[in-house]
Amino acid sequence: MSKGPHHNRICIIGAGFAGREIAEELSRKEIFGKAALFLDDDHEKIGTSFNGIPIDGPIDRAGEILADNPAGEAIVAIPGASKDQLKRIYTLLKKTNLKRIRILPALSQIIDGDAHLIQARELDAQDLLARNPVAIPLKESLEYLRGKRVLITGAGGSIGSELARQLLSGGAQRLFLFDHGENNVYEIERELRILQEEGVGEKATIVPVLGELQDREYMRFILKRLRADVIFHCAAYKHVPLIEENPVAAIKNNVFGTRNIVDAAEQAAVSRFVLISTDKAVEPVSVYGSSKMLAEEIVLQKNNSRQHFMVVRFGNVLNSRGSIVPLFRQQIFKGGPVTITHPEMRRFFMTIPEAASLVLKAGGVGDGGNLYILEMGEPILIRDIAEQMIRFYGFIPEGEIPIRTIGFRPGEKLDEALWSVDEVPEETDSPGIKRLLRPPRFEGGLESLLSSLNPVCFYDETRKEAYRNRLLLRRILKPFIPSLEIPPDEPEY
Repeated sequence: MSKGPHHNRICIIGAGFAGREIAEELSRKEIFGKAALFLDDDHEKIGTSFNGIPIDGPIDRAGEILADNPAGEAIVAIPGASKDQLKRIYTLLKKTNLKRIRILPALSQIIDGDAHLIQARELDAQDLLARNPVAIPLKESLEYLRGKRVLITGAGGSIGSELARQLLSGGAQRLFLFDHGENNVYEIERELRILQEEGVGEKATIVPVLGELQDREYMRFILKRLRADVIFHCAAYKHVPLIEENPVAAIKNNVFGTRNIVDAAEQAAVSRFVLISTDKAVEPVSVYGSSKMLAEEIVLQKNNSRQHFMVVRFGNVLNSRGSIVPLFRQQIFKGGPVTITHPEMRRFFMTIPEAASLVLKAGGVGDGGNLYILEMGEPILIRDIAEQMIRFYGFIPEGEIPIRTIGFRPGEKLDEALWSVDEVPEETDSPGIKRLLRPPRFEGGLESLLSSLNPVCFYDETRKEAYRNRLLLRRILKPFIPSLEIPPDEPEY
């Protein structure tokens, strides 16, 4: 941020509970700057002040107000703001001389009016792309986790790390952060400890756990030791074109890894197990989608009277690592072109925080043996996202930053569906969450399918030719998953 005469004067947009909390925190931590003024649309507040800080408005007058009372930074502190409100506020603020615009998280993540400066982050294109999220009263929906021991696999990933952030507010006794990536665990553990130091959430004990899902004996050992009550299984290889190049690794991790943790969870008497799944598991054409379809079945067929094994399936999340939002951002910053695979390609999108909130909610209200889907709204044209992001960063689509169509990548579909033709969605008592009525898949055949896949993923002296054989892998899967494509040039190894 530039060091000018106004660099430490902060304009807080919104003089409600969140804005006041931020103003009070700034008065205690002057190193970050001084709350210079509030901007608000509430005519009863305009013209008054809070702790000596004037409240001006309406927000539509931001340009002239900030010309008379300059500031270097704005913090948008309206947790209940809709996408359209945020677009309006951002457009107005962009026309001023502000050097930085930050935003507080959505309402569902700010528990009981408890907003903290540490939660503010740069306002990003994703904030204006998302639909208006389903508001989840997080404190209430996390009640089932109070005093419990909770394990998150893939805790360093996009969904896993957001579950961990939200779980800080749930009163869990212990939070086990499980991942096979050392840096992943290090980053999320450090972030959670800083959030706790700043007063976010409650005092859960955070336990980092490095481990490998594919190590069957270790999974049984560690789950007995940890005595987790609830497991959120988010870990998976997920990048479709990369997995099409490395299909055996994906089956070994996503299928056999899931079986390892599911079997270990059953033995360790874990009471609730929630698998995170994807719309790519619906009539899959890719090995990734096929691996998640198999993982769903492994979880759902494990259900018993004492334990709840369930699946939550949803579409794309905005800004997850390796997804189109960070890719488009990189392409825009290098001057384009922004690449799309097809002008008519659409996808379902929601924000990472909304997906995590709904997963946590489903984990509490769901019954074992059920597959739940998250309400994703209408699918969005990928081209529209590209155009909106180019405009967000101040450029003209096609005029300054070209958009180029490059054709489908391996394993991609034009459209994704959240359920297949033989699955029927029905409402639940929870807004944003539907239950799928569905026939069992691979009836009686799941174990024989896994047995056939075993020598491809794990070396067997008697089946040497099968080990890591990509073409054999697809041929084994194809009779069970007819939609799966076998490329004509698929090599054996």
